[in-house]
Amino acid sequence: MQNPLPKVSKRPQHKDIIARLPKKWTPWPHDKSSCNAAVREPHEAPNNKYWKKKVYWPKKPVVFISDPHADATAFEASLIGAGLAERRSKKDGLCKYRLTKVGKKTEIIIGGDCLDKGPSNLDLLRSVKHLYRLKANVTLLAGNHDLRLLMGLLAIARKKDVGNQHLFVRMGKKVVPLFREVFDQYLDGKKWDKKIPDEDTCRKKLFPGDEWFNEFPFHAAGFLTAEGIDREVRKMESKSHSFEQHCRDAGLSLRQVYAASIVCQKLFLHKKGEFNWFYRKMELVAKRGSFLFLHAGLDDTMGELLLKNGTKYANKAFHKNLQRRDLFGFYYSSIANTFRTKYRDADLPLTERGVTAIHRAGIKVVVQGHVNRDEGQRITIKKGLVHIEGDVTLDEHSRQQEGLDSYGIGATLIDKKKGVVGISCDYPLAKVLRPKELHNIYA
Repeated sequence: MQNPLPKVSKRPQHKDIIARLPKKWTPWPHDKSSCNAAVREPHEAPNNKYWKKKVYWPKKPVVFISDPHADATAFEASLIGAGLAERRSKKDGLCKYRLTKVGKKTEIIIGGDCLDKGPSNLDLLRSVKHLYRLKANVTLLAGNHDLRLLMGLLAIARKKDVGNQHLFVRMGKKVVPLFREVFDQYLDGKKWDKKIPDEDTCRKKLFPGDEWFNEFPFHAAGFLTAEGIDREVRKMESKSHSFEQHCRDAGLSLRQVYAASIVCQKLFLHKKGEFNWFYRKMELVAKRGSFLFLHAGLDDTMGELLLKNGTKYANKAFHKNLQRRDLFGFYYSSIANTFRTKYRDADLPLTERGVTAIHRAGIKVVVQGHVNRDEGQRITIKKGLVHIEGDVTLDEHSRQQEGLDSYGIGATLIDKKKGVVGISCDYPLAKVLRPKELHNIYA
């Protein structure tokens, strides 16, 4: 039987990474640690009419790394741990790695949420850019944290309306480290404050007005569920009270935050900006064989769109919607639900109708990030659709909050010869689901 574990470069500079990776593998567990009974209810079995049909695997090996959340060290360690990259010497720092022979033959799918949390947003983006520089086969998917930054930057660049005036503060405390980084790297020590208005004016530009809380429920009626509207208003009440304090805790005044946001507009939105490539290269979904890769999940509308028009159309619609003036219409749409949903009552629904459309579109398995796990990857059924959850808590800040050591290392390998291989520094064995076993895991 072929060893399903990736071959990791044994170079001395990889010693710490190798020491934290599983050395052996096990058939994918069926216990509650890998399939939570609260998620898989008895009626959640996949539709046998479609499930029994042949599963088509990606033509070339795919490695899925999701939710690096501004931790370039964890991201690069995961590339190395998956056998895709290696550092040339002990002196090599970030963005100095090179692809291995396997890395040149593998598609690397980044499952979204490159931004927020930390420790370094800008280093992470530069590390991802290095993959493109190496001409790696990269697919970059949209994550909710990534798009929240874009919506926030566009909101303050445009005229305020009921649908957009809350989108900057909606980013919350997790975006504050990015503004701290941008201020320190691009503005500190320079005369940045000449054209920046006073603190009260900046507050009015960044925060929703008091009238927003009364007007938004009527504006959102017909777009969001009642639960979704209530959740949005409560979330904004909390964030409006706490956002400024989070900025102060990071040593930033609102003038400095506003100045940093203007720089971010230049970095991300202008043609010559250092990170202009980020949103331009981003895709909503990627279908490889019977596997659909995305950040969060699906709903009925998106399922039917994929059936009728396919993933190429979905990605084109995603980019067309990024260019629209109506930020509200985009951010609360079915397209955005694809990188936001957790299948809550507040989210757009996925019912049997949508799942049937998804299966008819040739999709058997959804590979996602968004839902972080602290014992490695999980395979489960949600709404009657098989999901592989690949967010294994990589970033150091989240790991500190969850009592995990250091930065994370993890990747999900999907290969027609090896099957599905889940590697995580937080699980003692690599989890392996052989190709022939996929049909039987929920028998």
